[in-house]
Amino acid sequence: MEIGGRIRELRAAHAMSQDDLAARVYVSRQTISSWENNKTYPDVQSLLLLSEIFGASVDSLIKGDVEAMNETIERDVVIIRRLGAAMIALAACTVAAAIWAVAQVEIWGWKGVQVVPTLLLTLVLWACLMFCSHWAERIKRDHDLATYREVLDFWNGVEPNRDTERGRRERAIPGWMRAVRSVGMVVLAAAVGYLCARYGVQLLQGLLG
Repeated sequence: MEIGGRIRELRAAHAMSQDDLAARVYVSRQTISSWENNKTYPDVQSLLLLSEIFGASVDSLIKGDVEAMNETIERDVVIIRRLGAAMIALAACTVAAAIWAVAQVEIWGWKGVQVVPTLLLTLVLWACLMFCSHWAERIKRDHDLATYREVLDFWNGVEPNRDTERGRRERAIPGWMRAVRSVGMVVLAAAVGYLCARYGVQLLQGLLG
């Protein structure tokens, strides 16, 4: 792959930092770093902006890398679709396992080691869900997908529009704030799962009389 090296050389020739270039292409600094290290590749919109900024043709930027770029993007689209399906299935199974664990305690009065296998299953399913979520977040970060609309466009194989007000606000959020938000989402998901389990057990008790 040569495109990463060409972006790095042209950026240096124009005396621009990664932050400077990121601001002009409407992506994050991490995305510029990923491009320069050939971890991910610019989309069409970004290539056009890079061509304008550097005064170089798109052909001179990508040369023989087009096929590899398309393969990488298509691969990640397939992966994020599969991760989406897996996360839905895992979330449903995790809630079902949690309901079953609470039912064992509340309805049948199981204690101690009797409930451990179900609790372990719930934890394993939850851990798998978190793994898939982290993997999807990494793909979103690699392709600089900051909003739901951008993710949906990427999912459907459409070029995401990153030059939006909401997208700029999302990219301006500091890394530590993103981390706090992620932890908050995990806690919220756990709370929702617990409530679903409790109400699910109450519904099951009602059905069983």
